[in-house]
Amino acid sequence: MTGSVCGRICLRERRVESMETSQVLDTIGTLVMHLKGYTATLPPVVHLVAVPGGLRPKPESVEVFEQAISRFRAQAGVSPFKRLTELLTDALEAFEAGKVLATVQPILAVLDHVEQMQREKEIIVTDSDRKRLVEYRTSLNKILPGNEPELEGAGRGF
Repeated sequence: MTGSVCGRICLRERRVESMETSQVLDTIGTLVMHLKGYTATLPPVVHLVAVPGGLRPKPESVEVFEQAISRFRAQAGVSPFKRLTELLTDALEAFEAGKVLATVQPILAVLDHVEQMQREKEIIVTDSDRKRLVEYRTSLNKILPGNEPELEGAGRGF
């Protein structure tokens, strides 16, 4: 009797759920979606004299952002993705403060790490996951300043 109980408990303890790449991308997708929604509400130019504390996102949006990162932390456990938690926490803190650029940068760094992990064969990235990586990177880059050059061909050399 004791052996069977120990067997079930030991099996339960050994059964550690591994986080999949698609789950990481689901989290990033949620963050990108809320960040895009927040930036859509911002005027093109925000003068610090008029709004000294900046413009903060709605508490509901911050809560969803925070819940996505909490779920990520809980799922990451001992997976290779655990090291991304600090970057996502930085993004959350910046988002809460309404700092768009400081939110985008850590999320882009997460994407860089995921791609590096794939190159080093630590994780498996499917074709659909690759497309999502490109889509999220493109969305984040569109948020950054300077993404709309005034002259056609600007920055492309001769």
